[in-house]
Amino acid sequence: FDLMNKFQPHPGTWAQYLEKFMAGKVAYGSWYDHVKDYWERRKDHPILYLFYEDLKEDLRREIAKVAQFLGRELPEAALDAITQHTSFEAMRDNPTTNYSMVPSQFMDHSVSPFMRKGTTGDWKNHFTVAQSERFDQDYVQKMSGTDLHFRTEI
Repeated sequence: FDLMNKFQPHPGTWAQYLEKFMAGKVAYGSWYDHVKDYWERRKDHPILYLFYEDLKEDLRREIAKVAQFLGRELPEAALDAITQHTSFEAMRDNPTTNYSMVPSQFMDHSVSPFMRKGTTGDWKNHFTVAQSERFDQDYVQKMSGTDLHFRTEI
């Protein structure tokens, strides 16, 4: 996204971006702070956390979680329709969700499609072993004191 987004400065190489990300020197600030703050606030405010790997594993189940969180009971046909319309494939092909309608002066679509592969674990194709180890250490340090755990693959 940051490579496509022309509103922000060029993020640099992957290695440079990763260092900026871990330091919280990216658009919208520290990912760690953002995630930890909302994770903690869920105890006092109604915040539903969904995880990409869970969505990929069982989209319908996660949609049912959203409905339950909102206090709604959905008929099976509605769950089926929502599941179909929010699948990665449907959203990738939908101009209202894939950013293809955003003019090229704002989003550089030649870099990559906004909706890329729709798979889990693709980070392994981008991180070196050293970067993965460094990120894991940074994650453990910055997320200490929280019981939030992410899966990185199914």
